[in-house]
Amino acid sequence: MTEMTEPKTRCGFVALIGAPNAGKSTLMNQLVGTKISIVTHKVQTTRAIVRGIAMHNDCQIIFVDTPGIFNPRRKLDEVMVSTAWGSARDADMSVCIIDAERGVTEDVAALVARMKELGGKVVLLLNKIDRIPRDKLLALTQEIHGIHAFDETFMVSALNGDGCRDFLDYLSTTLPQGPYMYPEDQASDLPMRMLAAEVTREKIYLRLHQELPYSSHVETEAWEERKDGSVKISQVIYVERDSQKKIVIGKGGETIKAISTAARQELKELVEQPVHLFLFVKVRENWSDDPDRYREMGLEFPV
Repeated sequence: MTEMTEPKTRCGFVALIGAPNAGKSTLMNQLVGTKISIVTHKVQTTRAIVRGIAMHNDCQIIFVDTPGIFNPRRKLDEVMVSTAWGSARDADMSVCIIDAERGVTEDVAALVARMKELGGKVVLLLNKIDRIPRDKLLALTQEIHGIHAFDETFMVSALNGDGCRDFLDYLSTTLPQGPYMYPEDQASDLPMRMLAAEVTREKIYLRLHQELPYSSHVETEAWEERKDGSVKISQVIYVERDSQKKIVIGKGGETIKAISTAARQELKELVEQPVHLFLFVKVRENWSDDPDRYREMGLEFPV
C-alpha cells in the first residue's frame, strides 16, 4: 500500500519596491483581490508597512507594500525610505515596480542600480503597460536591464489585472517550500483599527487634494461592537496647525462630513456591518517628531 503524502506548500515574503506613484498599492490590492492599501493620486501616501496575503496554487504569497523610494527631506521621509529598503532585504524576493509610461527617470535609474545591493531574487515589473505601445515596452526593458540584469521581467496593468496571473504563477513556483504563516482566508496582517485609519486617511487626501500637505495623521482611538450588530468607531485626525484644522473641518463642517461619509461607506463594506464613524480633528504640533506616532505606523523612531 502506497503511503499518502501531503502536498507540499510554499510560502514567502515578496517586497514591492518602487518610486512614488509607480502603482505598488494598486498592484497589491489587485494581487490580493481586495483593497487593503491606500490608493490616491498623491505620491508618498503609503507610510507604514502593509502586508497583503494572496493564495495561489498551494502557495501563500505575503506581499509587503513599502513606502515609495524618494529623496527624503524630513525625518519621517528618512524613516519611510529606510523601512522600505529594510523590508526588501528581509524578503524572500524583491520586485522593482516601474511606471512604464513615465520610463527611466533619474530617480528610477538610481533605484534600479541600487537593487543590486539586495540579496535573493530580484524581479522587474513594468506597470501601466496599457498606456504605451508594445515596441516602446521592449525598448524600455532593454534600457532597464542595461542598468541591472533582473532575474525575471513581467509586464502588467495593476489597474485592470492584465499580466497579474502570470506573475502569480511565477511566484507560486519560485517561493520557498514551507507551511502557511496565516489562515488561508486572511487578506492582511494589519489590525482592523489601523486599516480603518488608513481608509479615513485616504478619504482626506482624495477630498483635499493639494490643500492639505503631508501633515495629517489618523488614529483609531476606540472600536466598540454594539449589541445591534453595528460598530462604533472613533478616530482622531492630527494636524500640525490651526489653519490645517480649519481646512479639514471646512465651512460649516462641510468637509469633515464629506470625509466621514466616504470613509463610513467603505468601512461598512470592509467590516460587513453597519458603521457609526465619529471623527475629531486635533492640533498636535510636530506630530511627525513624536515617537508614539511612529509606533502607531509600525515604524522605528530614529534615535
